[in-house]
Amino acid sequence: MSLLKVENLKVHFPVRTGLLQRVTDHIFAVDGISFEIAQGSCVGLVGESGSGKSTTGKAIIGLNPTTAGSIHYESTNLSGLNTSDFLPFRKKIQMVFQDPFNSLNPRMRVEALIGEPLEIHFPEMSRSARRARVSELLTQVGLSPDSIDRYPHAFSGGQRQRIGIARALAVKPEFLILDEPVSALDVSVQAQIINLLADLKEEFNLTYLFISHDLAVVEHFCDYTLVMNEGKVVEQGETEKVLNQPRDAYTRRLIDAVPSL
Repeated sequence: MSLLKVENLKVHFPVRTGLLQRVTDHIFAVDGISFEIAQGSCVGLVGESGSGKSTTGKAIIGLNPTTAGSIHYESTNLSGLNTSDFLPFRKKIQMVFQDPFNSLNPRMRVEALIGEPLEIHFPEMSRSARRARVSELLTQVGLSPDSIDRYPHAFSGGQRQRIGIARALAVKPEFLILDEPVSALDVSVQAQIINLLADLKEEFNLTYLFISHDLAVVEHFCDYTLVMNEGKVVEQGETEKVLNQPRDAYTRRLIDAVPSL
């Protein structure tokens, strides 16, 4: 069963020049891609920097406006919704960002960082109930509930990413977009976060879109893979088949660039 279906998605950004800032060109960040994500699966989206991976993820969650095409979540076309109509789907779709150092507001304590989505989506929830939920989430991602009153600067990179994951899980989503969630971390910490994500997927029956340039991580973590190049999906299929029997020359170049896969 398809949880998400993307059809002919295009995200073009205008290039403005001159004193009057007239549109003189466009950047074709995403240029007509189609794919489906089955419920409960983990789909890898790979490619070089600038290939359109993150733009695709942000378009799905509504952070980037779409130029054309459709994004169906279950039976609803998300690309046709305004901000207020999209709000209920923000409980179902959440995103974990690449840089744990910049994705957390340094002026907010952990309780506020993780509790903010609860305050938005469950305004009837009391402060004590919200605090209890934040403590529960900290435990689920492997952090001590005692850290609830600390600021982000008191944590390591891996711990900050755990806070980001806890924030994404706060509203009990069905679908997580993981935008390079381990690329800013040390190798040993990467393995810990990948194992945590695998455990959470199993425990809460989550569906993942895992955006990465690291084919070794994708091989370990994803059961289906999409390869993007210059805004287009040039190859897709079961991860093992794509990485061991690539059909596209670009995919082969990506694989050849990895020291050991």
